[in-house]
Amino acid sequence: MITEEKLKILTDSAKYDVSCSSSGSGRKNTGGMGNGYVAGCCHSFTPDGRCISLLKIVLSNDCIYDCKYCPNRLSADVPRATATPEEICELTIDFYKRNYIEGLFLSSAVHKNPDYTMERLLLVVKKLRTEYRFHGYIHLKGIPRADERLMQEAARYADRMSYNVELPSEKSLKLLAPQKSKESLLTPMQKLAVQSAAFKEEKRKGLIKGHFLPAGQTTQMIVGASPEPDGQILRLTQALYRKNGLKRVYYSSYVPVVRDALLPETSGGQLREHRLYQADWLLRFYGFSVEEIVNEGENLSMEFDPKCAWALRNMHLFPVEINRAPLEVLLRVPGIGAKNAYKIIEARKYTKLSFEDLVKMRVALKRAKHFITCNGKFFGAKSENAVRGLLVAAETQESAEQLDLFGMLSTPQNALIALTGQL
Repeated sequence: MITEEKLKILTDSAKYDVSCSSSGSGRKNTGGMGNGYVAGCCHSFTPDGRCISLLKIVLSNDCIYDCKYCPNRLSADVPRATATPEEICELTIDFYKRNYIEGLFLSSAVHKNPDYTMERLLLVVKKLRTEYRFHGYIHLKGIPRADERLMQEAARYADRMSYNVELPSEKSLKLLAPQKSKESLLTPMQKLAVQSAAFKEEKRKGLIKGHFLPAGQTTQMIVGASPEPDGQILRLTQALYRKNGLKRVYYSSYVPVVRDALLPETSGGQLREHRLYQADWLLRFYGFSVEEIVNEGENLSMEFDPKCAWALRNMHLFPVEINRAPLEVLLRVPGIGAKNAYKIIEARKYTKLSFEDLVKMRVALKRAKHFITCNGKFFGAKSENAVRGLLVAAETQESAEQLDLFGMLSTPQNALIALTGQL
């Protein structure tokens, strides 16, 4: 059985990996319920929208690499611990039986050498699947430079794998993580993508059974530890989505938990991280290309979200008529999300929509009204400067607004939404 001291070290060492949602929060318990600061559990989301709890742990934090930004780097003076595969398996099953978790997020520092570490990670997932008959969700972090055969076998047992890009350029990797290279991080992703496509084709033909990364691949980039602008980061993101078929790219705002002359003394900033996620959403779900969002050598606007910033640069394309605009145009209107764009397309089959109908759909008219007409009517600001000022005011108000549960329940429609879990 794993000791409490070892468990604390190994879960604390995993909290800075943001490939799952909640670990690493700075919110401590000061007398109420819950504690977002304590490491050990994180959350992920299934394709059907369910939020599931995962045990988030590293197999070892005893690393042979000396990445400048990493709390577990070789030169760091921190407590070290290494668990056996049996300890991780027993802990996972014990937590699952107690209904603490529904899956496992397993990573590791590079202990001894890449092949040795990957062998131990593979042994964990293999034992969980074959000996313990565990069929819950497993997210496994791959080890760069490990043997390709180990990576390929692990992909048959894990639901998802990820190789963290960490830094957006080869130059920054050489400076801050000299044992890593762009090739050692991107090549495994590319090979897994090719092997996954081949596996699906063979399975479709009935030539093979089993699974091969059914939940795909993800990666993570640290934002603010190196000088690359958002434009460069997003171009790498777009290439990863298009060439390697990644499910998700995560962005982690740099936190100065270690001190080094090559690292900035301040955090990368939560707002910058937030803007990158907004731009990432536009790439994945709204039909934008990175060239439309931001120039290669520039950062995203801190004043506006990326869609508003694009619309302000292209005011000659607006306003658009809500009852005639095609789907790809509606998706580019600030304040109209992907779900509402599809709702509008469906509703137009039966009636002409008015501004009142858009309110009922919960379209964000504070932004959208400056870019649309309904049945020829326009209620937005007349000049670009006025639109810009009102959008800044709307964003400031929304970011500072505390949600009012009882205010939202003041109408029968919103009360129904609350009952169906859509608050």
